[in-house]
Amino acid sequence: MASLGTRGCGLRALATEAGNAQDLKPSNYGQPLFPSHPHLVRPHELTPGIPADEYERRRRALMDSLPSDSVVALVAAPVKYMSGSSSYKFRQASDFWYLTGFEEPESAVILEKVSDSRGYRMTLFSSGKDSAKEKWDGARTSFEDVLAIFKADDALPIHAFPSQLKSLASVYSNVYIDLPNASSKRSPRTARSLLRYLSPSAQSRSEYESVVDSLSIPRRQPLAPLIAKLRSIKSECEQRVMRSAADVSGHAFAKTMRFTQPGVSESAIAAHFEYLCSLSGSQRLAYVPVVASGPNALIIHYTSNNQVVQDGELILMDAGCEYNGYASDITRTYPASGSFTSAQRDLYTAVLTAQKALIGQCTEVASLSLHELHRHSCELLRVELNQLGFRLHTGDLERVLYPHFLSHPIGIDLHESANSDRGEQLKAGMVITIEPGIYVPPVPQFPKSFHNMGIRIEDEVLVGKEHPIILSIAAPKEIVDVEGACQGLLGLQQY
Repeated sequence: MASLGTRGCGLRALATEAGNAQDLKPSNYGQPLFPSHPHLVRPHELTPGIPADEYERRRRALMDSLPSDSVVALVAAPVKYMSGSSSYKFRQASDFWYLTGFEEPESAVILEKVSDSRGYRMTLFSSGKDSAKEKWDGARTSFEDVLAIFKADDALPIHAFPSQLKSLASVYSNVYIDLPNASSKRSPRTARSLLRYLSPSAQSRSEYESVVDSLSIPRRQPLAPLIAKLRSIKSECEQRVMRSAADVSGHAFAKTMRFTQPGVSESAIAAHFEYLCSLSGSQRLAYVPVVASGPNALIIHYTSNNQVVQDGELILMDAGCEYNGYASDITRTYPASGSFTSAQRDLYTAVLTAQKALIGQCTEVASLSLHELHRHSCELLRVELNQLGFRLHTGDLERVLYPHFLSHPIGIDLHESANSDRGEQLKAGMVITIEPGIYVPPVPQFPKSFHNMGIRIEDEVLVGKEHPIILSIAAPKEIVDVEGACQGLLGLQQY
């Protein structure tokens, strides 16, 4: 199977690797850049693993896809609070980060389509330098560095964004903008929410009203579907970052299998996995992990992780880190005691056989969609279960034993599927998950030896022209490797 090299992107194996240059402390910038973080970012990169010119190509591709007389506006993610004034660790809005690489809150960008050689004009809005705030919250990038490093044509304070947006909305025929939280049923899909989201106290009521009026126009177009189309095909550099994210998670899986034993809590297993990922440079987990022991595995999204592992149980662990802006997503099922029982081995083999067959179909030449792959997964699992003595009736598989979908796109977001089409044929460069599972409730119509077993096996797969590449190859999956990891036979320490 093909492998991913490191040519052209300069991606380090680990984010904790020491650089030759001396780190600049404290940093002068609002995010890791080469002068302050040479152990993370190389000279030609804007963010770890992604060169500055790739962000330029992304913006150019977007603007080239738009009609003339178009303007694009995006805003950064808001700071989210856990309780009172205690905030969560900030994570940038995915589409905003994809186009700019800018990681500071209280920022926005406007791209105007023009006829010069670059094809667009970029104005980046941010907080700029403020020594009083930086005393408490750390450095922010200066407007001069926004121009020089992020290649903006103009750098303005964030409070200027509403008036600039209002002015440009009246000039351009096509205004591409997404309202914050537009996919949430709880949030009003209004232009007013955009402005309140940006700077609720910065503008007068009358100015808010005038900007709202300028955006409430028929020519306003959604932006997210256009960016989703670009994000669906991963560049070579993105593929390498995603392989590194999967490697970090995969190695953490192998060591966590060794760590697990009867009597340990599910929460300790989750904490061990997160610790190992952080040690390897992960900035955060990509999602709340599932660590489901025994019958808890029948709960598809079990995240309580608050019970104790018993001898003889299976552990279904669905977990993945976020590494340099890209998510990973892996599920493995393994025996707490280190060895599968006969029944556990049989059901595991059934799921694994189907999963490997499905991965083999993740190619462009196969001309399959996610919907078609899911139908194939149902057919394969039905055959495997019938061989194990299941007598399946209509609805038993899809409604009870295998109630979830097979796959989803993955990238900067764990589920890059809000604007994707499951009926679209797979193309080379897409990254998807393949995750069949069987969850057997303790009811008479299913063989008793499999009652209360939940088994899911999930890999990240890079779709190729003729051959798929499994990005999550570092996570043990074959029975001999899973048992070897659990028993410490692979030469891996648990820490």
